[in-house]
Formats: sequence, structure tokens, C-alpha cells
Amino acid sequence: MRTERNLTRLDRVFARLDREPERPAHIDVPKMSRHRVALLLATLAFYLAIVWLVVITSWLVRLDWQVMFFRPYQQWPEIHAFLDYYVVLGQRGPTAVMVAAWLGWRSWRQHTLRPLLTLGASLLLLNITVGAAKLGMGRLGPHYATTIGSNEMGLGGDIFPSGHTANAVVTWGILAYLASTPRARRWLSAVSAVVSLGVGLTTVYLGTHWLSDVVLGWAAGLLILLALPWCEPLIARAEVAIFALRDRLRERGRRAVAAPAPAAPVAVSVPLTPLPTAQDEAATVREPASPAPARAPRAPAYLAPGPHTTRSERTPVTPVGSRRPPHADRLPRGAATSGARPLAGG
Repeated sequence: MRTERNLTRLDRVFARLDREPERPAHIDVPKMSRHRVALLLATLAFYLAIVWLVVITSWLVRLDWQVMFFRPYQQWPEIHAFLDYYVVLGQRGPTAVMVAAWLGWRSWRQHTLRPLLTLGASLLLLNITVGAAKLGMGRLGPHYATTIGSNEMGLGGDIFPSGHTANAVVTWGILAYLASTPRARRWLSAVSAVVSLGVGLTTVYLGTHWLSDVVLGWAAGLLILLALPWCEPLIARAEVAIFALRDRLRERGRRAVAAPAPAAPVAVSVPLTPLPTAQDEAATVREPASPAPARAPRAPAYLAPGPHTTRSERTPVTPVGSRRPPHADRLPRGAATSGARPLAGG
């Protein structure tokens, strides 16, 4: 007896995606609600508080030095090899490629550019804000620290806030931000939080970041995710402009294919005949005339209309180019002779 295979959750997800021939209308675009604004302001206040505690060399800086002297990579060396690979989930290049591949496939299936444009906008904001903070504060990392107990600020470093941590929050959090259903958003938010938390602690374990760097990186990434709804109108206009440009290019291509190609002009070469010279005309007179072309048979005399004249009444016609050479003593035919014709000989 043949039984049907039970569909798994993944099969149902792909079946639902296959039934989306056009852009879904149920996609929920996050709005800048009061709750989000309040959370954004609270995160911004936390961000500024962390910066201030590091600038004044408070208890947070002393905690950074204590964790650094603890050397977690020496306390648990058995997980060092695994965490060397795990920290890649916070590197900008590999994570951007992985997430962009998924969002690109989703954009193609749903006929919308919003996922890719949102990812591009978030990465642009990440590079501008985090990069400016790194260069502006110039803090050195644990491996390059010079004075024990100092905050290592303004010494030309680029470690504060942690770029790995902020990138993990933004890159993996964008999946939760673009989720189609509230349930998927909750699950993806939890996954992104765990991944970004693990990446931040891994950098502390490896000794590449202070603990305060990681805390500020979490706040920096969260600020970008909370501010993304302000970018939604610009993303929508960019999507419309890109689709309009695509339609214009397609229409231009159709016109180019439909329009027949103009025929190339054919050059006709006409041979140039040189003008006859005096010598050519004299040679033409001396040469015998070419035989006249054969005439069509003349109709019978009794069918010719009009009167006929006798042979004696017709005007003698001398053919052009006669073969008889000219003679000085010879007179034309029909001319009267004034005297006796001289005798030849002697």
C-alpha cells in the first residue's frame, strides 16, 4: 500500500514561496512608532553613557583591565580553535555575502528590491557611524595597550566600538527586521541576539577587544536597526526609480530590435570615357565603317501608305565612310563635266 510522504516545515516554506508569482501585498514595513522611538532614545543614552565612562577612566576601564589580565584564551584553550572560526560570523565581508545571497533570492521570488536595498542602507549607516566613532576616539586594543589602568583613548587606534560586534548585530538582525510574519520576526530576533552576543564575547576571549568595546558595539548596531524605519521612504523611492530605469532600458531594447536596419547605399561605378582627340577623329574617318545592323524585313510595297516615287526621282545618298579613297581628278556623281575627260596613260 502506497502512502504519501509527510511534508516537513521546510517543504511547506518552499511551497508557500513557490505560490508567490508577484510581489506579496501582506509584507509589513516597520513604522517609527512611539515604542521604537523610546527604545531608540534609551539606546542612544546608553551609548553616550558607555563613552563617558571610558573617557573619564571609571570603573568600566578597571573592569576592562581585569578581564584582559584574566586572559580567557589561556583559561579555556580547548575552545580556541572553534572560536577562531566562530568569530567570522562578525566579519563584514563573509556575513554580507551570505546574507545578501539569501535576500537576493528572496527579492527575486517576491519581485521586490526592498530586502537588498535595506541591507545596503544598513551597511552604509554601519560604516559611517561606527567608522567615524572608531577614528574619532582612537582607542588602542588590549594587545597594544601602553599604560596599565589608562583608557588608551586618543592614541590613534580603531578599536572602540567593536566593529565585529556591531556588524553581527546589524547583519543578522536585518533578517529579523525584514521578516514577513511576527512569529518569524521573534525567532530571528532571538537568533541574531545569540549570534551577536557570542561574537562579542569571542572577541573578548581572543583578547582583540576590551569588554567596553563589545558593549558599545552592541549599542551601535541596535541604534542602526532601530533607525531603519526612517530610511524606508528613501528605499521605496529608490526601488521605484530602479524599476522605472529597467522598464526604459527594456523598451529601448525592444524598439532597437523591432526597427529595421536602414539599407546601405550601393555605390555604382560609371566608367569615365575620355574625350576624343583630333587624331582619334582622323583615324575614325580613315577606318572602314562597321557593317550596319540587319534591318527588319520591309513590308510589301502594296501595303505601304502614301505615294511612291520612281528611282530616278530619289536623292542619291552616299554612305558615310565610303571605302573608295578620295581622288583629286574625280568629280562627284551627277556634276556636269566642263570638258573632255583626260585619258590615262602616256
